[in-house]
Amino acid sequence: MIYMIGVSKDVPLNIRQKLSFTKSRLMDALLSIKLYVEGCVILSTCNRTEIYVEGDNKVDEIIDILGFRDFKDTFFYKEERECIEHLLNVACGFYSNILGEEQILGQVRDALIVSEELKVISGTLKRLFDVAISCGKEFRFKSSLYKYPVSSSSIVIDYCRKNGVKRYMLIGYGDVNRLTAKYILSNEFDILYIAVRDVEKVNIEDKRVVAINFKDKAQYIRDVEGIICATSAPHTVLRRDELKDFRGYIFDLAVPRDVEDVKDLVDVVYFDIDTVTSINDRNVEMRRRIMEENRYIIQKYRDEFINYIKIRGLSDVIRKLQKSSDNVYKKRLKRYINKYPDSDFKTLEILFKSTSDAYVNRAIEVLKQELIEGRGEECLRIVEKIFMI
Repeated sequence: MIYMIGVSKDVPLNIRQKLSFTKSRLMDALLSIKLYVEGCVILSTCNRTEIYVEGDNKVDEIIDILGFRDFKDTFFYKEERECIEHLLNVACGFYSNILGEEQILGQVRDALIVSEELKVISGTLKRLFDVAISCGKEFRFKSSLYKYPVSSSSIVIDYCRKNGVKRYMLIGYGDVNRLTAKYILSNEFDILYIAVRDVEKVNIEDKRVVAINFKDKAQYIRDVEGIICATSAPHTVLRRDELKDFRGYIFDLAVPRDVEDVKDLVDVVYFDIDTVTSINDRNVEMRRRIMEENRYIIQKYRDEFINYIKIRGLSDVIRKLQKSSDNVYKKRLKRYINKYPDSDFKTLEILFKSTSDAYVNRAIEVLKQELIEGRGEECLRIVEKIFMI
């Protein structure tokens, strides 16, 4: 059985950050869950924590393993068809706080890669995630969502631009802030400081962009009007005392939060990931309409995967049919050779086997089609009688 348990984007941020995973904790969790199931994948982002599983229902055990017992009521559960549809919708951006945002597809891919590297993935789960990634790619291509950019980065920089911000600092330079940097560079600005632990990772050729060592960031904060934080640290990285001379906007795009509580600081306007995504964007309604028009793509991939699951259940029957085919042609060939011993054995074997296989292969194709169309049980009963398997 395939199922998932998850914490949705609608759960308050202060709860979501307690249920999120750092990379090392995520790997430990996967290895622990695998002891109880056939395969598992954890999708952990700033908006959601979702655990996908193939195996027996071990929901209570998984929640206990993760130490989430006190938050059990915040989880939702889906299995089989609903689980499949949920992941496909996630990969296409339907369930993102920022409708149709593109980063989720990369996060789905990264979640799969981690499970593959740890060897905790099952064949069916791998197939499901591969299908979800293909679905997300086709959905975005046919929807042309790039024409209507919406992401936390685009919302933040659009907001800053409208409020006259031209001096920026990025804290962290992962996927989110790389995208943020692109939006800053595409607009008018005076200076962009990028605070990282390894300044060599920043290779932007623009004299207005300055890579600074993470530990030196406090020296530059007074010189900026907008700070965007997006690290993967399990703790806060921007302290209140570092902001005593700061006047401007802080956008905390991380889960768990990167910034200490600064809401009471005078002249500091603070946004967490939830308040960022609540800012209205002119492209949202256009995206929603286009995405709904292309929902048929999700339905196509869903049906293809469900058919794969159904046909996979025929593996034992197919093996029996193939064995029956071998037995039939070998018996017939033996009788013929006994009667005509001077015959060309190899040529006859090819002829007898190909004839027998042709009928069995046709039976298999019909059985698959009938199963997909909901008449599998009756067809299977007939095939078993004909081939005596």
